[in-house]
Amino acid sequence: MAKNYFYNLLLTLANLLFPILSFPYASRILGPVGIGKVQFIFSFAQYFSLIASFGIPIYGMKEIARYKNNIEGRSTVFSELTIIYLLTSIGLSLLYLSVIFTFPYFSTDKDMYLGASLMVLLGFSYIEWLYTGMEEFKSIALRSVLFKIIGLGLLYFFIKGRDDYRLYLYILIFSFLGNNILSCFLIRGKVKLVFSSLQLRRHMMPLLFILGTTLASGMYTIMDTVLLGFLSNDKTVGLYTAADKLSNIMLPFVTSMAIILIPKIAKAFAEKNLFEVQETLNQTFRFLMFFAVPIVFGLALLAPEFITLFSGKEFLPAANSMRILSLLPLVVGIGHMFLFLILVPAGKNREMLFCVLGGLGVFLVLNLLLVPHFQAVGSSIANIGSEMVVTLLYFYFIRKYFYFTYEWSLLFKAAISTLMFIPIIWLARQLSLPLVFTLIISISSCALTYTSMQFFVFKNNFIFDIVDFIKEKFNKV
Repeated sequence: MAKNYFYNLLLTLANLLFPILSFPYASRILGPVGIGKVQFIFSFAQYFSLIASFGIPIYGMKEIARYKNNIEGRSTVFSELTIIYLLTSIGLSLLYLSVIFTFPYFSTDKDMYLGASLMVLLGFSYIEWLYTGMEEFKSIALRSVLFKIIGLGLLYFFIKGRDDYRLYLYILIFSFLGNNILSCFLIRGKVKLVFSSLQLRRHMMPLLFILGTTLASGMYTIMDTVLLGFLSNDKTVGLYTAADKLSNIMLPFVTSMAIILIPKIAKAFAEKNLFEVQETLNQTFRFLMFFAVPIVFGLALLAPEFITLFSGKEFLPAANSMRILSLLPLVVGIGHMFLFLILVPAGKNREMLFCVLGGLGVFLVLNLLLVPHFQAVGSSIANIGSEMVVTLLYFYFIRKYFYFTYEWSLLFKAAISTLMFIPIIWLARQLSLPLVFTLIISISSCALTYTSMQFFVFKNNFIFDIVDFIKEKFNKV
């Protein structure tokens, strides 16, 4: 558990740092139009890749965890799911190519769409679900960090002007696929590919439910960019991408606690140990409230500064979109906890599908109504609205089947503590310092004030629990 925490922390830090180091450079060089064009094509191929995954990444992680200490059972499950994944990848790549060659809309940048087709064809190479199910977080973290560093080097070396957007797309594809392909070469000793006595049909029903959930979820987490591109233009997509990336930059951190607890809580559900499930939920919920709420307020209040620093003044019109999307760390964090720590291990596949279909309906209606008039802001409202609906539906079904409790007062206390951010940031702006210093002063002062309010006013000693927890884990490592 200690080593898993350490390597998951390493991965979380890498996921935080890579966008900070890569996107500001790319956005300044390529501008809103170049960024928008690349993000549209990448997202379009990514959604076909998502369909091809057939729900295997989520389902496979749970199934592999069941056979953690049984290599024969693990090998059988892995072989069955990999064969299914291979077949769906081939089928969806053919469908993708048919769409590209049939509709004139894709003719302008056909070479880029063809390059992106590799993401669909080689989608089956994504086997992180095997490593997660086996709790091999070290392998996941080290490979991810390696390819992030390589991708960053390629970005700085090759992207020099606005005409290099094609190279930027190919670098993104390389980073996306390189990690997956390397992971396939490292499975020796973990599983054996078998081709006899396989039972592919036994996985179909649960996979179909999870696929429906994944598709609907992907519709408003990936297809938001694609739909915005169809309804507007490349520049609008570029502006929205800047706001979306900055708002999502802290998501790996707020969801990191839940990730390492998935195998543990799956075991607790299998043993019907709901007391341990409740304890795990309490731990995760306290973590979320303490960190996600100030992140939301900080992103919203400092949106112009963050946009200007990380993307340049050309992207400043994206500030309002970022203010709306700043709610994502809290809403997605809670939804992630409900989904992966309760509904998935409890096997509530039908309920999960219903929830994301509800979110999908809201997403489509809001996009069609708002995007033509409000462009990126309309897409941002649709995004956050659909995420909120899904999270509320998750909560409804959990209350229907379980009696878990949550310390909702922590949300109120955290929100009260963040109100001091408003005068602090206003005063920091009045100093008329360079942008970097304004952000440093604002963030450090807000963090100090928030921590003091939590500890001295609301008597929340969670910060010390976190420090003790980290020290304990590092000492064990």
